Amino acid sequence: MKIIKTAEKWKKLKAGGLLKRGSIGFVPTMGALHEGHLSLVRRSIKENAATVVSIFVNPAQFNDKGDLKRYPRPLKDDIKMLRAEKTDLLFLPDPGRMYADGYAYRVAGQDISKELCGVYRPGHFDGVLTVVMKLLNIIGADRAYFGEKDYQQYILIKGMAEAFFMDTEIIPCPILREADGLAMSSRNRLLKPEERKRAPLFHALLERRLPPGRIKKELSAAGFRPEYVEERWGRRFGAVKLGKVRLIDNVRVVGSRW
Repeated sequence: MKIIKTAEKWKKLKAGGLLKRGSIGFVPTMGALHEGHLSLVRRSIKENAATVVSIFVNPAQFNDKGDLKRYPRPLKDDIKMLRAEKTDLLFLPDPGRMYADGYAYRVAGQDISKELCGVYRPGHFDGVLTVVMKLLNIIGADRAYFGEKDYQQYILIKGMAEAFFMDTEIIPCPILREADGLAMSSRNRLLKPEERKRAPLFHALLERRLPPGRIKKELSAAGFRPEYVEERWGRRFGAVKLGKVRLIDNVRVVGSRW
């Protein structure tokens, strides 16, 4: 696995013909990899001649500086996992180079970016869309893979790629869950042991045939601090805080389930 740290080095590598043997798949991540990330990598490897993974903890999408500081960064473990999957290339950009303009230029989403997580994380999706556009422009992949746990993010990125006539196809991939139902997330490792035991109840309540308002009450009674439980795009979405950790999830719904 080659490790590339600058856009210039990556473009030089591409121009040299190293990747002319077929399609390029791309999996953008913020590291702290888990089986959910690896499922995206495996799909990319299966569907493309070469697979690129990026690890970049994007400061522009954190509206809470404390959350940015706490975000896990086990880079050595991540590299070991990617090598075990036989990933072709790892892109490890530097924040100073990615935001050499000081974040003066950014992609601003409208409508959907102001709903759900956008209400509770102002500026979050502008940061996500901006860094994803930068990464897609740098890598120039044929396909990019995103997990459906962040379904609102997927909708926005797909819309951005279409609106700006970008060449990369945006591929959604199913949510992977732990054995107890908790959606896999890098943030799960920040949960205290007692919180981790309680966390699967979040998904279990989203699955119940109850109105969203009732689910919020049940979550509050169980010790969560719910932000929202709402339905969009044939799915029920929820966001809660458990201790200092923010968790999101979504489940499919067919019409009214209560």
